[in-house]
Amino acid sequence: MAMPIDLIALGAALLSGLFGGVHCLAMCGGIATALPATARGSAFASALWLNLGRVFGYAAAGAIVGGLGGGLLRMARIDGLANALRTMVGAILILAALRLLFPTRFPALTHWGQHVWQVLQPLRQRVVPAKGPLRPFALGLFWGWLPCGLSTTLLLAAWFEASALHGGLLMLAFGLGTLPLMTGLSWSGAHFARQLALPAWRVSAAFFIAMAGAVTLAAPWLMRNPEAHALLSALGCRTLP
Repeated sequence: MAMPIDLIALGAALLSGLFGGVHCLAMCGGIATALPATARGSAFASALWLNLGRVFGYAAAGAIVGGLGGGLLRMARIDGLANALRTMVGAILILAALRLLFPTRFPALTHWGQHVWQVLQPLRQRVVPAKGPLRPFALGLFWGWLPCGLSTTLLLAAWFEASALHGGLLMLAFGLGTLPLMTGLSWSGAHFARQLALPAWRVSAAFFIAMAGAVTLAAPWLMRNPEAHALLSALGCRTLP
């Protein structure tokens, strides 16, 4: 039987995307505005399709690495490995919270992502149509693989989820969190970014993400408590089989 979806981790990923998008404006702002500015027809529609493609690119990456992690878990068959992976998911969520609060003080896990991007760049030039309605979405799919400190941090959590479904959903939640700011960047994103950049909002989001990471990290032990077990099970916080 399929394991329940981990709502704690998904909520943390969603907030990471929503509030982490403020720090991504310098890197992704040009990409977010260049295509809609030159596209024929509705600039908003082009921006929406571009960013939906990016979100699906995140989800595809999460599903791939989660599936690989699940395959390695099944092959290894080491006692306690599932619990160790679960602990790592929690640790990565705590790292995401710290990067949200202190983006320049904690390492960006982008080195391996840069190698993947170098492989994908020639492919992008061959498969993305030069024009037409599919071009924004196709460009967005590749954009989702562009190395970014926060996205690659969450992608590592997707790997430790050890499930294609849960890894894909984790990155989908992260991508959906970035969607409002990045899609609306060309017409209202600047105002929205100022609101999300307020310290009170950012600290509150980081606190929730860190707490989600702590609960996720401790879930294998908390599950032994009957009172905590019912609540954590309802939220989908699980020990991987």
